Amino acid sequence: REVLTVVKTAVNKSYELGGRVTYVISLSNSGTVALTGLTLTDDLGGYAFGGTTLYPLAYVEGSLRYFQNGVLQDMPAVVAGPPMTVTGVTVPAGGSALVVYETAVTRYTPMAAESTVTNTVTVTGGGLAEAVTAQETVGVASGSRLSVCKSLSPTVVAENGQLTYTFTVQNRGNTAVTAADDVTLRDVFKPILKNITVTYNGTAWSAGTEYTYSETTGEFVSAVGQITVPAADAAERILADIE
Repeated sequence: REVLTVVKTAVNKSYELGGRVTYVISLSNSGTVALTGLTLTDDLGGYAFGGTTLYPLAYVEGSLRYFQNGVLQDMPAVVAGPPMTVTGVTVPAGGSALVVYETAVTRYTPMAAESTVTNTVTVTGGGLAEAVTAQETVGVASGSRLSVCKSLSPTVVAENGQLTYTFTVQNRGNTAVTAADDVTLRDVFKPILKNITVTYNGTAWSAGTEYTYSETTGEFVSAVGQITVPAADAAERILADIE
């Protein structure tokens, strides 16, 4: 009969570009002797590609927490890897231990619709006759995920000078935003701007067709369906890893 049982659970069942996944490793010892000196190895979902191994997840430094029978313990030794390893784990006799940690989604994580990441934790040492493993699978969060960044140039302007506002709209989801999604951009400028010109991806927009602007209220609104944003690509994944 196995003395040690291991269960791996993802707190959030889906992932997204630039996001994180938290895992809980539950270890139960049904024996009468404590299991000491255990090593946990998480493969971080590594998969073979082009003669090498790519890892869709990365351990978040300093995120690990270790409990014995519900009591927080000093952090054991952790090597981020990949793969990630945790050494010096003890499971009390007739008791339990929890190892909780965060992982970050990397640029090697599949983002296509219905993609999944399956990773395995392997427990060795502590007098175990053989390794004990547990797996967990999480799926990609489908849909678009927009963010907008507003910048101003120059930051200091003389009276009656010219300002340029730039709005960068980014989609970190796996679904493109199309004209049919009816996305609009709205902003109210204070102080109110006069005699504005608008370009979208380098192409001039016409007032009343692609946008409306009121020099009375300072409200700018893009016309429905004028803004489209492609789904996240590899370049955007790299950007998300850096941020």
